[in-house]
Amino acid sequence: MPRIMAFDYGTKRIGIAITDPMQIIATGLDTIHPNLIIDFLKKYLQTEQVERFIVGEPKQMDNTPSQSAPHVKGFVNLLKRTFPEIPIEMLDERFTSKMATAAIMQSGFKKMDRQNKERVDTISATILLQSWMEKSF
Repeated sequence: MPRIMAFDYGTKRIGIAITDPMQIIATGLDTIHPNLIIDFLKKYLQTEQVERFIVGEPKQMDNTPSQSAPHVKGFVNLLKRTFPEIPIEMLDERFTSKMATAAIMQSGFKKMDRQNKERVDTISATILLQSWMEKSF
């Protein structure tokens, strides 16, 4: 069964999460620099089947697009051009970074580990994917 992959896009890092093949559990996969994401995905898709991409949609509290929205739109267009056979869904990502930071704080990680922004991005992508799964199943 194919997996579902989620992205928490940032101009410095992209957090990536993936479901298990049964699409029951969302797990953080990696954090990749935006310049390396397409090569990473091409390599990943050689061994794993992905049925759908979920991309975090950055919005402000009043529901308008945030400053990073144009960057995310560019990323989505790149995904569409490179992987036209994989559908893409956008999902409101408000609060995912705050939720990820809170989860890290509660997890008992040492201070240096809690400040690891890559970990926050991967956990944000995981929260995003879990939210999509709860909404969709």
